[in-house]
Amino acid sequence: MEYHLQKSTVTIAFAIFLFVQSSLVSADANGGASCATCTVIVALAEQTSVIHNESIIHALDRICGYLPGTYQKACKEFLDFFGPILIDILTEDDTADTVCHKLGFCFTQSGKQECRLFPKKAYGFKSRKLRSTRDLVVNMEKNKAYFKNTMKIGIKFCDLPGIKEICDWINAVFDNHDPGVDLDSDRFSPYETLRGYSWRGKDCDDANSEVHPGAKPIDSDMVIDSNCNGIKGKDPVTGDAYEDLLCSNTEPRGIALLGDSIGAHFHLPREWFNSSELSLAFELLPFILENEFDWPELSSTTGFMNATDSMQHVIHGPTDSLYYRLWQRNHCNFRDFQNMGVNGARSGSMAETIENSLFRNSSTDYPLIVFYALVGNDVCNGHPDTFADMTTPKEMRKNVMATLDFLDGRLPANSHVMLVGLADGRLLYEGLSNRTHPVGSLRNDVTYAEFYDYFNCLQISPCTGWMNTNSTVREMTTLRAEELSAVLKDVADKNKNTYKNFELYYSDNPISQALDQWKKQGGELWQLLEPVDGFHTNQQANALLADVTWKNLEQLYPSFIGNVNPNNDKITQIFGNQGGYL
Repeated sequence: MEYHLQKSTVTIAFAIFLFVQSSLVSADANGGASCATCTVIVALAEQTSVIHNESIIHALDRICGYLPGTYQKACKEFLDFFGPILIDILTEDDTADTVCHKLGFCFTQSGKQECRLFPKKAYGFKSRKLRSTRDLVVNMEKNKAYFKNTMKIGIKFCDLPGIKEICDWINAVFDNHDPGVDLDSDRFSPYETLRGYSWRGKDCDDANSEVHPGAKPIDSDMVIDSNCNGIKGKDPVTGDAYEDLLCSNTEPRGIALLGDSIGAHFHLPREWFNSSELSLAFELLPFILENEFDWPELSSTTGFMNATDSMQHVIHGPTDSLYYRLWQRNHCNFRDFQNMGVNGARSGSMAETIENSLFRNSSTDYPLIVFYALVGNDVCNGHPDTFADMTTPKEMRKNVMATLDFLDGRLPANSHVMLVGLADGRLLYEGLSNRTHPVGSLRNDVTYAEFYDYFNCLQISPCTGWMNTNSTVREMTTLRAEELSAVLKDVADKNKNTYKNFELYYSDNPISQALDQWKKQGGELWQLLEPVDGFHTNQQANALLADVTWKNLEQLYPSFIGNVNPNNDKITQIFGNQGGYL
């Protein structure tokens, strides 16, 4: 993974900063993302110092040591800068919140309430800080002078030495939804991350734009595997092309998602925010950064692999997906998937930019099943009293119609499009509010309700309306979500046979079905939710969503998925794993 990051610097602080930034929609307040980053970092360092009975400087040094080798040096350089400053300002009366106010990352704007994550109980920093043996005193006066001249109230982490370069790089990567490595410009890549084959089927020839997953075979793939499904050549007895013998009458098709962070499978390791688990957490940091904190390769729509041994330290649960089921049904569909999930995506941004990253040649590629699943951001982050910034029903209709017109010009004939309704986000508060958030796990001093209030105070919540202690706000947000789902259903009902290249349908969001199924198995709601952000569905839920959605397709929309290929066993016998990565 060092291909793109080896010239940059990364710190644990920036990793958490990116978590906040990835969900940021509206303007922040009181220091926003930088304040939250500072507070979590200082809190984890303080908790680590308690666990190991050492100074906070030693604890920060220990955390730097947990990072992959590429990043340890940068982290320690950052610590060398901030260590003397911390030693100088810490007192027995401090908490992580007060420390970050002293540093200028946090502040209280006029007319705003003070934002505080932890209880106002002193940690006794001073009693432990002097046990440090790091030789930082020599830099004390120089760093304090630099701090005095450059630091200010409202300082951003991306303004700090060693951080700006990686911030600029990440911003550029996250704004571009096409593969970072794509020599033939066909939107498919042989590289895993940077919107590569974690997100879309792996390109088996990156020097030929006619060769990519989903392509109809060139000359029956007698010589080259033009659609990268691992099937090529000819039967030695009959001389017939294997692609013709095994696939030509089976109606191959691919699957794609136009979605948000739920569909991209946003996931931050719980271990990053639990001081007792930090040592296990950072082996995959480069991979996670280059995939935008998303795990599409394990998602409910396009997942194609189980978590590897290294992944199991930071993500937990089985993998199941619509793509995997589609491949099981017809092995000729191998590698034909695209995940256009983007963190923070709304119907407007989908219509304006994101949809353009979906690739399909209407004349030379196979049909595509497209799930349009924007399940929350159109109602998240608007002001709860006025619905300002929430998408209106009129805007939703305009945006989705624009995307459908785009798809009609991009998709091959006999494709299918499913509009998926918004989720009922009230379940977030219902399932988590009284439970302890990982960042408060050492002392059980931060609940999810308190975590939600803190993020709302800083105006950086992934969803102000649903992640809110005010039940009226949660109900109002759900009301707008229901209105937008009704628009999607109406669009599908009225335009089912309107489009030339695809059939159009609507489906309610399957999360309620998945939850009911989980409860029948004896599970609890909180077990299906991401423990760090308290907003997204976790790995277990993704597998359940795939199962529920697939069964709905089998029962209600069998035309979407086609018939079972009777040649699947022959394909396995001749081509094994089809040159792939299932």
